[in-house]
Amino acid sequence: MVRAKTNVARHRRVKRVMKRAEGFFQGRRKLYRQALETVERAEQYAWRDRRAKKRDFRRLWIVRISAACKERAFAYSRLIQGLKKANVVIDRKMLADLAVADAAAFDRLVETAKGALA
Repeated sequence: MVRAKTNVARHRRVKRVMKRAEGFFQGRRKLYRQALETVERAEQYAWRDRRAKKRDFRRLWIVRISAACKERAFAYSRLIQGLKKANVVIDRKMLADLAVADAAAFDRLVETAKGALA
């Protein structure tokens, strides 16, 4: 039986890991086993943090909307409730952007929400 060699496959696999390990410190960049462990851990952190990023941005948008509502003596929860009752479909990202960039449009949304609650 012919002896199977893994030269090409192994070199391709090692090359792929070492390419991902560029920029790591000392042996984590140069030694395959350390690089493999570090790359795997980095991928786990990246996977987790891609999801955490979405949560973090949503929290930031809510803080911005809430601050803009407080300037107008209105509660964030009442704004969201009023917009839902008025069938205004706008996400928190756009609301936060309006609160920061276009105060007049945000004021109109607050008035719409107040009208729907009354």
